[in-house]
Amino acid sequence: MVTRHDVTGAGGLRLAAWEYGTSAGPGAATPTGAGAPARTGADRSAQADARAAAGVAAAADKAVPDGGGEPRLVAPRPSEEAPGGQPPGVLLLHGELGLASHWAATARHLAPRYRAVALDQRGHGHSGRPAGPCTPEAYVQDALATVEHLGLGPVTVVGHSMGALTAWRCAVRRPDLVAAVVLCDMRASAVGEAAQREWAEWLASWPLPFATLDDARQWFGVDDPRADPPDPVRGDFFAEVMSEREDGWRPAYEAAHLLRSREHWIRDAHWDELAQVRCPALVVRGPAGELGRAEAQEMVRVLPRGSYAEIADAGHLAPWERPEVWAEVLDRFVGEAVAAREAAGSA
Repeated sequence: MVTRHDVTGAGGLRLAAWEYGTSAGPGAATPTGAGAPARTGADRSAQADARAAAGVAAAADKAVPDGGGEPRLVAPRPSEEAPGGQPPGVLLLHGELGLASHWAATARHLAPRYRAVALDQRGHGHSGRPAGPCTPEAYVQDALATVEHLGLGPVTVVGHSMGALTAWRCAVRRPDLVAAVVLCDMRASAVGEAAQREWAEWLASWPLPFATLDDARQWFGVDDPRADPPDPVRGDFFAEVMSEREDGWRPAYEAAHLLRSREHWIRDAHWDELAQVRCPALVVRGPAGELGRAEAQEMVRVLPRGSYAEIADAGHLAPWERPEVWAEVLDRFVGEAVAAREAAGSA
């Protein structure tokens, strides 16, 4: 079952959080009839999740390598309940060009053992759209409000790209609520003005509107010069963020707002923040991603309880390019973090 929770974020903005599993909190609603103004690629994924609700547990059996190159199926373990009588919480935060629905496979995999919740961050998906750009502080307040509203704490926060930045800032701000963080392909160094200009040029190069979602998949997966080599996973990822308008399919967010939102973090380094993250922290990267190995290892050194995982044959979208390996990495880290916390609590 996929359950929608409405959460009040910073400034009173309405946020949509999606919980995967059998539990449903007060006032929760199913994805059907969520009230989006236009059909989106993400809506189709949500509808598919709802239709497949009876098979969620079976879908959580993931294929992971056994060391011999061939995948093996790992059956989900029984739910590991937290002291409060419910499974430990996991909050999944997408990046600046992502959606909560991108985490569907990861959340389904986690659901038999954890309360897995994916948040549509402000300006994205089914969450509210502020009049101006989003600030890093607002993202942090939104995430923490979600944890408190749903009673997920102490929670493991899994962040991809910009979501990772929010994850480690949540850990610094509220160590009582955040028990562990997973930081996937997010740099601690300032990327600089040149990177911002390149990103703006890339956004401007999108041949909008797309006549169909297949056209979007073709462009992002094959025709986009950044799709080198061609990558159908990339095509699917970006097609999911498109909304159907009168003239065709366009991204569901404003490019100008995205660019201005980035200005708050591309100019600043974040090493001091990392040094204040006291909980277990896993830095994950793919060799073809944006986070280089040397910088990733320096992040691990700076983090007081840092560890490192590299997903071979993957890039910035490692959780979607190598989902079976990503699932194995996540299982190991989250399981060890939960076990260590429970052991410390019983000591």
